[in-house]
Amino acid sequence: QVQLVESGGGLVQAGGSLRLSCAASGRTFSFYRTGWFRQAPGKERELVAGITSGGRANYADSVKGRFTISRDNAKNTVYLQMNSLKPEDTAVYYCAADKRSWGNYDYWGQGTQVTVSS
Repeated sequence: QVQLVESGGGLVQAGGSLRLSCAASGRTFSFYRTGWFRQAPGKERELVAGITSGGRANYADSVKGRFTISRDNAKNTVYLQMNSLKPEDTAVYYCAADKRSWGNYDYWGQGTQVTVSS
């Protein structure tokens, strides 16, 4: 069982930066792949970035070059550094984790709001 707690959301002007954190419980979290998802009002949830247990990252086209996902296994934490934010990045951001190397994510955080003003 893994519990995930996101933090770091807030209000920022376009062009600004935020860093989201996802703190996980559980001593085996380093073996979990982790993803950051977001959901804007009236839109479907989408995968923003993912990182494998080995540290390999992948990104949605809309955030490539602006967002960076990383993990610190010693701290059981995954980060999402968001730069050059745009109003269309406004959404609730969720952290998710799973032991399997592919497929759906079993564990989810409660979400953190990111609002980018123009």
